[in-house]
Amino acid sequence: MEGKQQERPSWELTSVRNAARLLKEFSRTDRELGVSELARRLGLATSTVHRLLATLTAERLLERGRATGSYRLGLALYDLGANVGPNLDLHEAAMPVMATLRASTGETVQLAVLDGLESVYIDRLESPHTVRIFARVGTRLPATTTSTGKVLLAALAPDELDARLEAWTPRRITPFTLIDEGTLRERLREVAERGWAENREESRVGVVSVGAPVRGEDGTVIAALSVAAPSDRSGPAQHRRTRAAVVEAAAVVSRRLGHGA
Repeated sequence: MEGKQQERPSWELTSVRNAARLLKEFSRTDRELGVSELARRLGLATSTVHRLLATLTAERLLERGRATGSYRLGLALYDLGANVGPNLDLHEAAMPVMATLRASTGETVQLAVLDGLESVYIDRLESPHTVRIFARVGTRLPATTTSTGKVLLAALAPDELDARLEAWTPRRITPFTLIDEGTLRERLREVAERGWAENREESRVGVVSVGAPVRGEDGTVIAALSVAAPSDRSGPAQHRRTRAAVVEAAAVVSRRLGHGA
């Protein structure tokens, strides 16, 4: 199964996927994009992009500038974004704590949520060191290879974990990547018991991390906080200090969200 490419589900609608891909091309640096540029980036025919743009504009997900003829995100997306209250609350609760954690550890601090079998990094503060762990908000990594992912998987109900692991296609990313399901389940049980997880070069050679759960008001694990560092800056003593700092910081974020109040 190593290196096997996951096939796309038979029920997936290509047009919907292309529309989603198109919307994701817009960013703070690319606020307006034209038809030709979008077609080039997406690898689609110009006629196809025209149809997608017309449909998305009709639904107010995009707007067309009168002067330039280029497109930008529409008001309907802002309406939808306003409904993502929990994520906004999470960002506001976590960011000051993440800044303090970065200052105390001197390493990269990350906040992730679970999407299927992937860790999605929704907030990130980079280390001030010259040697850093480069990535960006929105990065996705296999949850089974990251400390945040293990925290989030370990918090799932047994039947939910079983359902997700049915779709697991183990892939050896590094020589240290865990690809045995039995061993993975044992590791997740340990994580659930002790309240933290670690990644020892499982997603990237030379990078280690430790993560802890962030809980919402009702006690449900809604995210995971982690510190990542080059392995040569994380000896046993430093690892213990970092682990304690991450667990404490995650608990602080949880209290800011109302847990234990």
